[in-house]
Amino acid sequence: MTSRRMARTTGHVARALALALYVAFALFPLFWLVKVSVTPDDLLYGEGVRLWPSRVTLDHYAAVLRHSQFPLFFRNSLIVATATALAASAVASAAGYAFSRFRFRGKVWVVGVMLVSQMFPLVIIVAPIFRLLAPLGLTNSLSGLVLVYTAFNAPFATFLMQSFFEGVPKDLEEAAMMDGATRFQALLRVVLPLTLPGLAATGGFVFIAAWSELLFSLMLNSSAAVSTFPAGLLGFVSKFSVDFGQMMAAGVLALLPVGAFFFFIQRYLVQGLTAGAVKG
Repeated sequence: MTSRRMARTTGHVARALALALYVAFALFPLFWLVKVSVTPDDLLYGEGVRLWPSRVTLDHYAAVLRHSQFPLFFRNSLIVATATALAASAVASAAGYAFSRFRFRGKVWVVGVMLVSQMFPLVIIVAPIFRLLAPLGLTNSLSGLVLVYTAFNAPFATFLMQSFFEGVPKDLEEAAMMDGATRFQALLRVVLPLTLPGLAATGGFVFIAAWSELLFSLMLNSSAAVSTFPAGLLGFVSKFSVDFGQMMAAGVLALLPVGAFFFFIQRYLVQGLTAGAVKG
């Protein structure tokens, strides 16, 4: 009995140690980001490699907020990411419901095309996208970015929403339609409320994808007035130097809305991820 108890205790300690090591490994880049952001310029290279600087400063944050265009880039990213999350979630909800509830000719081909669209490296289609958007006046505009981000995130979001809708029994909406509701009313009043956790999870993934996207933001926009923060971070890199302090401070500030977003939807996010794995 004692040896069995010791084996269980050893197993618990080993799992806790493995978990602690994983968390430390995952969070270390964030820790280093914060560490560099509060390190004075004269200590960034003068102290060598230290776990924490001998003194800290908030001058980098003040410079980013007062003397750079980061607040503008931050606002642009917030607008683009929020609009993309809303648009892609709406499109994915409609498409996911159709795929989960209806059989129609060409359904397999449509799903195949959506899958294939996720396999292309984005860099090879930047030029065609630019040629499509330029005549429409959608380059150097936030609406153009929202359109592109929505188009590229909609397929993955559709597959997520399809799995969530398949987890809702058809009997519920059929009962609502027997009581006089139309299919659209049954969708709005019965099905969608039950898939809110999945909708939150889908919107969260799309928000993060749009928030951190760099390639299209850099290639489709040449004006600083419509640049998002990933492209704006390149402004801290000059021809002969890199302002690591301000760049890291801007990176920390850019993490705040993402952290706040997931803090408020974490309950729905976990429910959505687990609900999408179960049918019936």
